Amino acid sequence: MQARKEATRRDYTERVQRVLVFLQQNLDQDLSLEDLAKVASFSPFHFHRIFRGLVGESVQQHLRRLRLERAAGHLKASRRSVLQIALSAGYDSHEAFTRAFHRAFGHSPSDFRSANATTAIDAPSKVHLQSGSDLDFQPIDHAMSDSPFEIRKIEPLQVLFLRHVGPYDQVGASWEALCDYAGQHGLIGADTRFFGASYDDPEVTPADKLRYDACLTVGPEARAEGPYALQTLGGRNYAVALHEGPYAELGASYARLFGQLIAGSGRQPGPAPCLEFYLNDPEGTEPEDLLTEICIPIDD
Repeated sequence: MQARKEATRRDYTERVQRVLVFLQQNLDQDLSLEDLAKVASFSPFHFHRIFRGLVGESVQQHLRRLRLERAAGHLKASRRSVLQIALSAGYDSHEAFTRAFHRAFGHSPSDFRSANATTAIDAPSKVHLQSGSDLDFQPIDHAMSDSPFEIRKIEPLQVLFLRHVGPYDQVGASWEALCDYAGQHGLIGADTRFFGASYDDPEVTPADKLRYDACLTVGPEARAEGPYALQTLGGRNYAVALHEGPYAELGASYARLFGQLIAGSGRQPGPAPCLEFYLNDPEGTEPEDLLTEICIPIDD
């Protein structure tokens, strides 16, 4: 098993490194996640989260940082105007570029030219703009003790659900409607479990197209009508970790779990929605005390 874990981590590292090299060689291209997933030979379904889990930043964050580092180099080594450099870095105005540059380097572009400052921005992966293919890429080391996870078989669950399409932070109305409907039809009992099924990564999919099912478990006799429907979820192995705190911080826990999964289990994410089991009631619990089990599907 240990050999399998090491082989998987080494394989994923090499595949992500191919993407890092490809990005550096194509900084001015409009690259889709499907293109990058193909470079890494990953399924597009989980590529972005695998990348973030190992690199420590999203693809777009990585690209923006490299473009800003290149712009900083141009400011030091050329006499091109700030506007010309801003446009080449992908910014459509002097003002937008100046704001982003100041956040990254602590200087305005004009002041940076004369400042004794580095052209590299601190980054979790320590990968900075350079030529060639010898990137010194070391995957983020997610300490297992910080957020332990387990591989668990979740048995098939029959659920009543209501589909939400839109920002994940606006699912509250769907939950309210689902619980009202289930309560009116006597479908909520002491053993009912409440969870969400997330189909999309909010760092990749436009907010208005995010898909989420608000789900509660029901018995085989349950019926549904209108916008409410029945489906079966689970029935496979998942990597499961406990998220403690606000729902708004779930993204960081997902990234950490993806990184740990790759580093610690030798398993690969599978093509199914991620599940979030809500262990306490958000209406009567402070955000910092919320408990959520996040479950990433994995290949058997």
